[in-house]
Amino acid sequence: MARITYRSSFGEAIVVDVAPGLTLMEGGRNNGVAGILADCGGACACSTCHVYVDEAWIGHLPPKGELEASMLEFALDVDERRSRLSCRIEVTSELDGLLVDVPERQV
Repeated sequence: MARITYRSSFGEAIVVDVAPGLTLMEGGRNNGVAGILADCGGACACSTCHVYVDEAWIGHLPPKGELEASMLEFALDVDERRSRLSCRIEVTSELDGLLVDVPERQV
């Protein structure tokens, strides 16, 4: 398990254990994290699982793929460095302690 912290735009932190092999989106959605809408169910066909990765963790994640980068064009308030789609980030044990911020709104 990897312990992931999802922080709301209001500063509330929700810490959940996410099994390796699941995505950050699944971990958030399965644990009732507000703001992880995941309208497409993880198919990378929307941008409603947009999160901001904490600066300290950016280098620990795989780079954005072409599809993710194109879908982020539809997200609100994109930060070119920190914005990611949580459906594209597979949880591994190396991500234990990861901190992501959930935007105030997705759409």
